[in-house]
Amino acid sequence: MTSQVSSPINEEHEGSGTVLGSPAAEAGALGALAQAAGLPEPGGPGGPPPSGKETRRLDRVIIRFAGDSGDGMQLTGDRFTSETASFGNDLSTLPNFPAEIRAPAGTLPGVSSFQLHFADHDILTPGDAPDVLVAMNPAALKANLADLPRGAEVIVNTDEFTKRAMAKVGYAANPLEDGSLAAYAVHPVPLTTLTLEALKDSGLARKDAERAKNMFALGLLSWMYHRPTEGTESFLRQKFAKKPDVAEANVTAFRAGWNFGETTEDFAVSYEVQPAASAFPAGTYRNISGNLALAYGLVASSERSGLPLFLGSYPITPASDILHELSRHKNFGVRTFQAEDEIAAIGAALGAAFGGSLAVTTTSGPGVALKSETIGLAVSLELPLLVVDIQRGGPSTGLPTKTEQADLLQAMYGRNGEAPVPVVAPATPADCFDAALEAARIALAYRTPVMLLSDGYLANGSEPWRIPDVGELPDLRVEFATGPNYTTPDGTQSFRPYLRDPKTLARPWAVPGTPGLEHRIGGIEKQDGTGNISYDPANHDFMVRTRQAKIDGIEVPRLEVDDPDGTARTLVLGWGSTYGPITAAVRRLRREGGRVAQAHLRHLNPFPANLGAVLARYDKVLVPEMNLGQLAHLIRATYLVDARSYTQVTGLPFKAEQLAQAIAKENADV
Repeated sequence: MTSQVSSPINEEHEGSGTVLGSPAAEAGALGALAQAAGLPEPGGPGGPPPSGKETRRLDRVIIRFAGDSGDGMQLTGDRFTSETASFGNDLSTLPNFPAEIRAPAGTLPGVSSFQLHFADHDILTPGDAPDVLVAMNPAALKANLADLPRGAEVIVNTDEFTKRAMAKVGYAANPLEDGSLAAYAVHPVPLTTLTLEALKDSGLARKDAERAKNMFALGLLSWMYHRPTEGTESFLRQKFAKKPDVAEANVTAFRAGWNFGETTEDFAVSYEVQPAASAFPAGTYRNISGNLALAYGLVASSERSGLPLFLGSYPITPASDILHELSRHKNFGVRTFQAEDEIAAIGAALGAAFGGSLAVTTTSGPGVALKSETIGLAVSLELPLLVVDIQRGGPSTGLPTKTEQADLLQAMYGRNGEAPVPVVAPATPADCFDAALEAARIALAYRTPVMLLSDGYLANGSEPWRIPDVGELPDLRVEFATGPNYTTPDGTQSFRPYLRDPKTLARPWAVPGTPGLEHRIGGIEKQDGTGNISYDPANHDFMVRTRQAKIDGIEVPRLEVDDPDGTARTLVLGWGSTYGPITAAVRRLRREGGRVAQAHLRHLNPFPANLGAVLARYDKVLVPEMNLGQLAHLIRATYLVDARSYTQVTGLPFKAEQLAQAIAKENADV
């Protein structure tokens, strides 16, 4: 039997579009990338609705898997997400894990979690609070309990609630027995015991068999929410292809979890969340993380520009996945170079730019600091270079696996001298693809390094992404210099490496080895036109102002403002990954009758030409940021507007309700 039950707070319902297309390979370069990544096949639930049990229909669910960093919570969440994406739900994820490779087992700092929000409509965030918590041990329960609303379901691995394990996290009594969880629907499940029983004939040692308990939990949750199962079984057999006994043990544990849900009396209800059929335009979709989307965007930029892609990189969290992914695509002419340090990585990338490649270097905040001199050299040489900064908590090594937006001022000013650099920031994980193309457009057209500011939330989070037709992508082709471009008064033809395009102020791009185009490069100031070394004061002043004018003159789209009836007096201005929480918060306020406008910046240097006029239309401007007010500082300084900051530096993204309250407070004072 099936009943319709809405979730308590349908916080982001604003669906539009037509039916989601079934996954399939796309023609051309993007299609090949999709095939290489393994698009999931469409499918329904892994089995028929459980017989004799009630099935309730929900419009949205938030699930959080939590356990030790060695319990496989990220893999569990990723597999549940993949099956949810193939089912056709809209989704948003928030992986959250320690920086240590193997954090102390059973401790609060060692807890790893993965939160997934999926729905039958358009959603924007991983959700404020989980409806379901899967806690693999006492530490996972204690670390996450404060986030649970009353009535939330808690699935607990009772086998781990030993006196020693509970004492390690400060439990004087067993929370499963002392009534402290009375506000929640608790399901005590001996996950370890049940897994070992399911695998007693597998031939695996006890320790190895215990590791499959995350797959038992995944099977149970897959039953509860009617998730497809075929993709996970196929994934496990592929992942452990060299260890078939391990593969089959994980599949067996996964199936045992499903069967446990169907047969146990403790789970009398399962839930359905229908596909988000009206949330997206028709097309071919796949689930994608921000780092993967960014990597694909770089490959697409290479294909659309006709230039080979070169990545000079040094591994650093949370940017390393881009290096890993691009190294898989040699078939597209991608060359990846793992250097010995950050300085060598960007040096190699700048050399590749000089040689005629689409050059990229990837890093996080600490690496940007080390690369600053070479970024300044790229400004001086006026060569295209993409500097991808996946921001994380700082200062110094800070919080390597947590998110932050605190590198904006470093991106703007973190170089010696006057060294202006364009800054572009994606808004969502899928938007990282388009942001990479936009950064490449600017770098190639204006011959300049470009900073691309993503962050850990976007990098590791995921959402559905419509694979575009190749014809939809911008034409990024460039023309290299091929011969003389200057004629002296006596009729002699020569090549001037700093003779500029009158529209873009970009200098010609001369590939080394082209006869007649030899010219000097280096960090010393250049003479206008010739590029020769110059210490002339007037020339230096001219070159500094010209480089600044080139950046100021970059053509970027006008800022779009979401102000439905044009009567709002408060504008919420954001950038980067705050887009989802801000938009969800604004939707909540509007449903309650609030009048609030919203705008989101992709281009942070230069700002859109109409930004000043937009700001002037509103009595109040509120800028939420995951820093201490860096964009607000720039807005106040540039436009003399009393922009108000609302900031957070917790290493976690904003919650929609938190922002809604802050915006409502500002709006009430207008």
